[in-house]
Amino acid sequence: MNMKCLFMLFFLLGFAESQSSTFHPFNHTDLQAAIGDMRSKSYYGFAMLLQMLNGTTVEPTRELTFFMPDDRELSSSAISANQIEEFLLKHAIPMPLYYNDLSHFPTGTLVPSGLSSKMMRIHNRGRGDFFVNNAQIVSSNVCLNSEIKCHGIDAIIEYDST
Repeated sequence: MNMKCLFMLFFLLGFAESQSSTFHPFNHTDLQAAIGDMRSKSYYGFAMLLQMLNGTTVEPTRELTFFMPDDRELSSSAISANQIEEFLLKHAIPMPLYYNDLSHFPTGTLVPSGLSSKMMRIHNRGRGDFFVNNAQIVSSNVCLNSEIKCHGIDAIIEYDST
């Protein structure tokens, strides 16, 4: 593992420990810009989940990277209103990362999710073959107009039961 990867990993781990898992209001402009970017690439379902938290006491405050399942995947998942925050946090990393940043993480790297009790395992097999747990990134750098970064994935992220 090179020094840049080690630095990013230690930074992420330290950042995750210093953050609570409770959301607080985003910068409204960043949130709206990210939602607009999601819609422009047809991630309507994920944008809708974020909007459902908009204006409540459980909105995200920190800069995040979201991994967004497509609408077909979201429609096959049963997400109740009281599970939206947890669902979004399970599909987030607590810092904004472009695809190029993610591509430096070697296979096997564990990255904290938005929930302190869940870790994401990176599977990096080169350009176009990058997985977060079971989900492959199929559309990179969807959100470019805000501090929030997001990437489209082909599945709902699954975690080990341990």
